[in-house]
Amino acid sequence: MPLRPRRVITGLKACAHGGVFQLKDAELKALGINPGEVLDFSVCTNPFMPPPGIKEMMSAIPIEQYPDSQSTELRQALSGRLEIPTENILVGSGTTELIRLIAMTYLRQRDRVLLLEPTYGEYEAACRFAGVRLIKHCARENDNYTPQVKEVIEILRKQRPRAVFICNPNNPTGKYLSRHDIETVMDNLEDSLLVLDEAYVAFTVDNWDSLDLTERGNVVVMRSMTKDYGLPGLRLGYAVACREIINSLRSVLPPWNVNSIAQGVGIAVLEQEEYLRQSLRQVQEAKRFLTDRLTRLGFQVLPSDTHYFLVKVGNAPACCLALLQRGILVRDCTSFGLNEYIRISPRTMPECEKLIGVFEGILTAGRDGV
Repeated sequence: MPLRPRRVITGLKACAHGGVFQLKDAELKALGINPGEVLDFSVCTNPFMPPPGIKEMMSAIPIEQYPDSQSTELRQALSGRLEIPTENILVGSGTTELIRLIAMTYLRQRDRVLLLEPTYGEYEAACRFAGVRLIKHCARENDNYTPQVKEVIEILRKQRPRAVFICNPNNPTGKYLSRHDIETVMDNLEDSLLVLDEAYVAFTVDNWDSLDLTERGNVVVMRSMTKDYGLPGLRLGYAVACREIINSLRSVLPPWNVNSIAQGVGIAVLEQEEYLRQSLRQVQEAKRFLTDRLTRLGFQVLPSDTHYFLVKVGNAPACCLALLQRGILVRDCTSFGLNEYIRISPRTMPECEKLIGVFEGILTAGRDGV
C-alpha cells in the first residue's frame, strides 16, 4: 500500500482557472477545435503586451547559469519604480506562489482565516493545504457582489481570524474597495495578517496607493507583473511588506524560484512605463465597447471597477459551450459559485468585435443558456 499523504491533503481539489490549456484535449477534439485558434477572453492579462522587442531580447539571457535566488536586480528596479527599499520586496513566480508561501509561513492548523467571497480560489486552496478553518463573508447579488464592510468588521470582532485575504480589485467581480474600507478592516485586525492581493490594480481606474499601509507591520501587498505586462508564460509577481515579514517569507522561499528569463524580462518591461499606460487606455476602450454592446444585446453586465466584468447569461456552462463551439473562450463562473454568470476580459478591438458577432449569431440561433 502506498504511503498516504497528510490528512488535510486528502480530498483537495485543483482550483479552477481560465485559459485554453485548462480545457480537456478530448473536449476540444470532439468539437473539432484547434487550441491555437481559440480566442481567449477568459484570462485577465494585458492583451497589448509585452512591449515590442521583449521576445527578441529573451534569447540573449543566459540560461546555462542558475538564476539569482534573490532576484536582486529586479528588486532594485522595482524599488526605484515603487520608491521603497529593496528589503521590503519579495519576487515570486506569480502571485499564486506568494499566496501559498504566505500560508506556509504564517498559518497553523486550526487557525481561523477570513475570505471575502466570491473570490480567487487559490486563497482557499492554500488555506486548506495549511489545515486552517475557513470563515467566509459572501457578498450578495442584490449588492452587485460588493462586500459589506460592516459585516466584515462584525466577523473580525467575533472570530478574530489569524489572517484575512482580500482581492482588490476582486476576481471575478471587479469590485474595488476604497482606502477607507481597507483601513477600517485593518483597524479591527489587532495582530492578524492582512493579505491584500492587488493583481489587477494597474487596470483599475482611480486606484489608490496602498504600499504605505505595509508600514503598520501586519500587511502584505501583492501585485502581478504577469497580468500588467502580459507574461503568463513566464509567471512574475511580487510582494511588499515590512522587513520582518519579507525576511520570514524569504526563509521559506525555494531557491531559484524565479527563472533568469522572467527576471530579465521583468527588468526590461519596467522601463516601458509609457507603453504600459498606452496599453491600459486601450484595454479600457475595449472594455467600454464590450459592455456597451453586450448591454444593447440585452445582457445584464455588472458594474466593474477594473477591466474584466461579469455578465449574467442564465446558464453559464451552456453559454460557455455555445461560445466555445464558435472558437470563443470565456470564464465560466460556476467554480466561483456564480452559475448564472460568465466573466469576460477585453482583447484587441478586432477580437472584441468578433466576440460580439458571435454573441449576435448565438442569440439569432436561439441557443440555450444565452
